[in-house]
Amino acid sequence: MAHSSESGAAQALNGQHPELAYADEDTDEDERDELLDKPEQRQLMRAMSRKQSLSERRNVELPLLKVIDEKEPEVVATNSATPSPEAFAPGLRRNSISMPSGINALDLEALRLRHQMQPQDALHEEIIVDDATSSLGTLGTPSTPGITAPTTSANMPDKAINFANASSANDDSDDEFGNAKRPVHRDRFRSRRRASIAPLPALRLNSKEMLASDFDSHSVASNQASITSVNSLASLLREKMQAFPQLIRKKKRETKDYKIKIFVIIMFFIIISLIGYAYVAYHQQVLTKSYFQKIKFNSHDRIFRILSHEDKEVISGQLGVTLGFDTAPFHCLEDQRRNDGSVCIEWNGIARLHLNFEDKGVFRCYTLQWQSLTPGLLPTDCYELKRDNGLWFGGGVTKGQEWSLSYANFDFAPYASGDSKIHQFGNGVKRYFINSIGVAMQVSEKTPLQLGANRTENRFCLRAANDEFTFVNHLTPLPQLDYRICTTEDMRSLHMLMTQQSLWDGLKEQEFNVLHSLLEEPVWRIPHAETPESLNESIICDYSESAIAMGLGHILINEFWQENIGDFTVDKARFPTLKDTIDVLHRRGFKVVLTIQPFISTDSDNFKDAVKQKLLIYERHSERSIPALTRYKSSSSAGVLDITNNASVPWLLEKLQRLREEYGVQSFYLDLGTGYNLPHYYQCRQTLDNPDTYARLFTASLEGAGLMAVSTASVVPKPPTFLSTPPANATWEGLRETLGAVLNYGVIGYPFVLPGVIGGDYLLQRPLSKMVSFYSMAQPPLPDPELFIRWLQLATFMPAMQFSHLPSEYRSDLVTRVAQELKEVRQSIVIPLLKKYLNPSMNEGLPLVRPLWMMDPHDPACLIVSDEFSVGEELIVAPILHAKREKREVYLPQGVWKDGIDGSLRKGSRWMHGYRVPKDKIAYFRKMPDNTRF
Repeated sequence: MAHSSESGAAQALNGQHPELAYADEDTDEDERDELLDKPEQRQLMRAMSRKQSLSERRNVELPLLKVIDEKEPEVVATNSATPSPEAFAPGLRRNSISMPSGINALDLEALRLRHQMQPQDALHEEIIVDDATSSLGTLGTPSTPGITAPTTSANMPDKAINFANASSANDDSDDEFGNAKRPVHRDRFRSRRRASIAPLPALRLNSKEMLASDFDSHSVASNQASITSVNSLASLLREKMQAFPQLIRKKKRETKDYKIKIFVIIMFFIIISLIGYAYVAYHQQVLTKSYFQKIKFNSHDRIFRILSHEDKEVISGQLGVTLGFDTAPFHCLEDQRRNDGSVCIEWNGIARLHLNFEDKGVFRCYTLQWQSLTPGLLPTDCYELKRDNGLWFGGGVTKGQEWSLSYANFDFAPYASGDSKIHQFGNGVKRYFINSIGVAMQVSEKTPLQLGANRTENRFCLRAANDEFTFVNHLTPLPQLDYRICTTEDMRSLHMLMTQQSLWDGLKEQEFNVLHSLLEEPVWRIPHAETPESLNESIICDYSESAIAMGLGHILINEFWQENIGDFTVDKARFPTLKDTIDVLHRRGFKVVLTIQPFISTDSDNFKDAVKQKLLIYERHSERSIPALTRYKSSSSAGVLDITNNASVPWLLEKLQRLREEYGVQSFYLDLGTGYNLPHYYQCRQTLDNPDTYARLFTASLEGAGLMAVSTASVVPKPPTFLSTPPANATWEGLRETLGAVLNYGVIGYPFVLPGVIGGDYLLQRPLSKMVSFYSMAQPPLPDPELFIRWLQLATFMPAMQFSHLPSEYRSDLVTRVAQELKEVRQSIVIPLLKKYLNPSMNEGLPLVRPLWMMDPHDPACLIVSDEFSVGEELIVAPILHAKREKREVYLPQGVWKDGIDGSLRKGSRWMHGYRVPKDKIAYFRKMPDNTRF
């Protein structure tokens, strides 16, 4: 025993221990079995056959830890003492491998053989467990006082391998060490290599596990001996990384399955939606029929579409809005059909629709006519107000002064001439509407047309409806809506088609000279007050002497040259020598124009004569001898000549001819008022389509008398007759209204427009409640100098100029200088352009002053610009229309333009922001050749 102790001490000093085998120690099988049966010789045999210890091989000193008792621990930190076998707790790791105590007490070879002889289940590569490791995980330790052996599952790692496969084949309940069998837990993360290594101390992956440092506090091994080697950690990380792609692939497979399910569900709903859409579209297609190749019409819901040459939808609307949907349509009976190739569709006893087609080459026109078959039904068709950035133009001047009909918003109103401040439409009307995408619409004059626009519903509507004044004469028993729609590629060419009328027919050379003189020379309106006494010969002479400094022109005398409206004779009391005065004016180079009206005051001697000859419009539902009375300007009670009476025109022409011969008057200004100036219960000898028909007939009857201009029109008067703009208030708003009227009248086909007086026709600080034409408005006081200058700048580029106040009245060097500069601009730049584009206007109906979209209808910016205009196609003008402004935004269409202020060149198709326009200048740009270089 002494020898054994000395030997053990010597071994301890050398870093060896007699009771524990090294992990890499191997002995002969027979010799090991013999030593296992002789415990007293085990220590001697092991000492004789042991290898060098780890400390000897690495030439380092490893401390030994020995736990005596939990309450009285004793730490041995030197190799000089001889440790006892009980001093080493299980789990001591040598060569970086943790080996439990008592490993040498096992017959490892016997266990290995016994394990090999048992049938083995096929295991996945990741969960095969080594026999020796399984046996090491279930070993018990000798019951030595003071030593705590991990014999329960709580003392072992959670994933320790069971030793069931190493037990005796004849003992099914306990293994050879007396431990109860437990189920085998196959660790998926332990490879073949790690199966030969004892379980590592648990890492603290959660609150129930320990870190290696915590485990070592209960172990006899030092902290240094329990640290995992770099190779083992690298192997573990490599194995983890090898297993990671499989987990990723599994997740991808799960994600892919999830996406497939979502995709299938979405496809299911898409298929259901497509089936539903196909069902609806099929039935719509069944109900929709094609007429004349380019018309698509669904007779059930009455959706109407027109296609272009490229089969692109250019206009869409709903026909017969006031019809119900409970009656099915059918083709008309044979006696209701026409022989002109039209299609007839009828809603039984409610309405009848005729569709026809006219091919004009690049233009395609479609005629639609609704006939109401039941009282109370008003045929109504509605079309889109805005579509693909397309805007509707037409209708003339509207109450809200909108630049485009697409910006208007108003209820149904009779389409007739009126005062745009009181009524919905102005003094110039024409049943023509055009869209910038290449669609135009023209309504028959016989249709009792009412027009409405609704921006909320994005549609404007045409309706046929009679009323008690405008369309009181029922031309048909029930209302009929008759119009045509034409389409083409180019908006400009379409406008030419719809407004084309040769104005050269019957034009005499003298009339052509008058037209030139109106373009070249201004109109001088003699100032007047509200009463006839404010006008006399001296005022006319003095005014002409002041005006001659600005140039020659036409002296316009208002209706006060007569004592009473309708006398058609000169008031001898105020104009005793008017003939001599007119001769003086002629010698100075002026032309004298007298204002006439179709109204005859009840105070005039001609009124009695006209009543006697039944030349006046009479009251409806009365004898023809009772004239219908109205009010007009200075006359509070007046009758109206019946232009449909064959005797009325010769009667009037005779009186006008007498004036021409006696006084040398060369032309007349026809002041017709508006359609609403006719007596409310008017009745003519011949039925009128509408009140505007009266103005049209009257103008046509006096063409030979020499008309310089007319105050209202529904058709283009024969040249040299101009259409006057509505009277403008002497305010900045009146200035803007003047420009809008000129451009809008040009759009609907009036090429020659006479703007109002520079500075305004009247001045009212309050809104009007009645028409201006009901009153004799006096000349406004001298306007603000800035307003007068800006108005004069605008008028310089108009087709004609009209003065009342003269620039010399301001006694201002600035006003005089500006007037002189603008006179030179008009003579050198504007008038040559007006003459150049006169012939196209006469042939094609294009206006002299045009909105920008007529230059480039495909430019979206040109469609929305309302405060610029062009003279022909070579001059762009951007006036200042607001007070105290010297900057503005300017847009130039495609091309190269020369600035009229500083002479610089500007590239087109772009905006100029903050363009400076001094008070004495107006922005205008002349077009240069396309090959012009900067």
